[in-house]
Amino acid sequence: MTDKNERRDGVSPETDELASELMGAAFDLLASGEPFEVLLAVQDASGAVQSYEFEDDGPEACLDGARERVRASEGAVRYAIAYEGAVEDEDGTYADAVLLEFGERGYRTYSAYSLFEGRGTGDGFTWSDPAPAGEMEPLL
Repeated sequence: MTDKNERRDGVSPETDELASELMGAAFDLLASGEPFEVLLAVQDASGAVQSYEFEDDGPEACLDGARERVRASEGAVRYAIAYEGAVEDEDGTYADAVLLEFGERGYRTYSAYSLFEGRGTGDGFTWSDPAPAGEMEPLL
């Protein structure tokens, strides 16, 4: 396994696209008011994407299941995981957010978040531009 210090910085255009599409899918679900626990997209070297939704086990168990699916995915090159959470602001209050984890074999793994308001309001749903949330432990 590659030491995380030997991994490349940055995000490839393919990983950026995969993560952006998954974030968009999460926003669509939230705008329509449809609940979800954890969404996962895994892409192989040929560009084929497998999508998964984890639910009914509670948020932490679903997130653990998604991470394990990535680790066990034969031929996986990149992945993105999206789930609902909250982010603390400067005032110590929490705001609803979609949290995103994304990584690619040979690259550092990152997380980001987008704040949102208006769950279930369709066109009234709004979100912020993604903001970095830090580096994660690589799954690939």
